[in-house]
Amino acid sequence: MTSILYDVPGPRTRRRSRVISWVVGVGILVVVGYAAFTLSRQGLFDADRWDIFNDPLVWLDLLQALGVTLTAALYAAVLAILLGMLISLLRMAEHRWIRIPTTIVLEFLRGMPVLLMMLFIVLVFRVDPFIGVVGGLALYNGAIIGEALRSGIVALPRGQREAGLAMGLGSLQTRLTIEFPQAFRNMTPIIVAQLVVLLKDTSLGYIVGMQELIRRGRLMSEYFGAGQYAFSVFIVLVAMYLAVNLTVSFIARRLARRRTGGRAARGSRKPVADPVDAEVE
Repeated sequence: MTSILYDVPGPRTRRRSRVISWVVGVGILVVVGYAAFTLSRQGLFDADRWDIFNDPLVWLDLLQALGVTLTAALYAAVLAILLGMLISLLRMAEHRWIRIPTTIVLEFLRGMPVLLMMLFIVLVFRVDPFIGVVGGLALYNGAIIGEALRSGIVALPRGQREAGLAMGLGSLQTRLTIEFPQAFRNMTPIIVAQLVVLLKDTSLGYIVGMQELIRRGRLMSEYFGAGQYAFSVFIVLVAMYLAVNLTVSFIARRLARRRTGGRAARGSRKPVADPVDAEVE
């Protein structure tokens, strides 16, 4: 099985990776166990610090905030993919007066912190914080996804584009119908990994005033008493973020495994002999 992203490790490298993984895993378990023991001695796992979660309204408030976070991530992901497609098209344009300005804008977007983009959109255009968060995430992640798609297209055999042009398709039609679908399949792990980063960066909406998960959790802990409930609310927020991110990562791994598995199956398929050649023999 081969990969376009990295060299497939051999038996010795895989064995070394398993050993390192086990050592690191044991180390993490020891650290987590020691931290849990220390926190329990401080009384942070006492029942009176968790009783607010017996109220369904508390969970309803957190789930509504999670819905705002996921909605912002969904809108930003769709816009980032569309913007990435546009950027990759402009970056591979035939005319320099299109490529050079696109490259300058791309480097600017990649170099700017996401939080500054959010603040700029909210303060300059006087829009809702939700729009500022979505816009900032779409611009930054769209630039990165655009470069990933461009790399995927550049890695394709040149015959793919030549075949599309020979069939009578235009340059743009060839990009959209032949090259982009293959680039998306090849770059799926990178794109999905970037979407996971996008989802985590929605927490920056707390700073610009969006009512997302972290902001609602902070307000909740302050309402009930931050000294007693700050730790328990923090643990619940971490668990909710982990559940969402691990789900998206699991989907990414399944997509990557399905893509590489299908490629391996196609590669192992034996060629069928031409019946005409068989008759000649």
